[in-house]
Amino acid sequence: MREIAAAVAEPIGRLGGAFMRSREAKAYAAETGLTGWAPYFRGRCGVLGDVDADVVASAAGFFPVGTVRKAWEAGADLPAATAAARYAGVAQDFGRRKLAGFEEPARLAELLQRIVDGGSVVAAPLFAGWRAMPLPEDDRARVVQLAHVVRELRGGMHIAAVLASGLGPLEAVLSGHSAILVDGEPNAEYFGWPRPYPEVTDEIRRRHDDAERLTDELMAPAFAPLGKAEADELAALLQRAERAVFG
Repeated sequence: MREIAAAVAEPIGRLGGAFMRSREAKAYAAETGLTGWAPYFRGRCGVLGDVDADVVASAAGFFPVGTVRKAWEAGADLPAATAAARYAGVAQDFGRRKLAGFEEPARLAELLQRIVDGGSVVAAPLFAGWRAMPLPEDDRARVVQLAHVVRELRGGMHIAAVLASGLGPLEAVLSGHSAILVDGEPNAEYFGWPRPYPEVTDEIRRRHDDAERLTDELMAPAFAPLGKAEADELAALLQRAERAVFG
């Protein structure tokens, strides 16, 4: 199952994360009056409850604690549960709009649900929180929310794998592309990491590759409920869903 976990990591990551920069997300930010990183952290991490920012930073993993605290506390007037429910609505509305032409949402939602059900909550608090969120009846909305839940599972596993491979969060951000992070220094700057940045050495790149392989291994048990034919079907459906969303 490691092979299918690796094969679908990026499609699920894109499908489950695209709503965060959508027109629906912008409308949510405007409605709440939150700016910068605040709507993202309050919405995505609201499933953790109204906790201290250090708790959020521990779950988010790849952001400086200062970035997280500033954003989380800026949104403190919006209850965490309200923000999480509204963010789920963003994902759902995005799915209804962007997957309108996708003809097999019920089957894709079914396969994604089986991965969600097969995942372990250990070391994945955001996955645990999002798995507990109510799902919509509409299959297209359901697909995006479930893809996001699987994405959160991989995010938790990736944090564990990065640390186990001897990397720090900043080194992981700087050292290249993954299913969770985009490339290098622009992303580090976007996340709020202060310069100067350490050199990305061959050893860091090797550890980054080790972390990716370990993440795939840690994800494999969640895919165990799928047989080979269903794994191939999942990959094909994700490809078609991506075409519907991204053109």
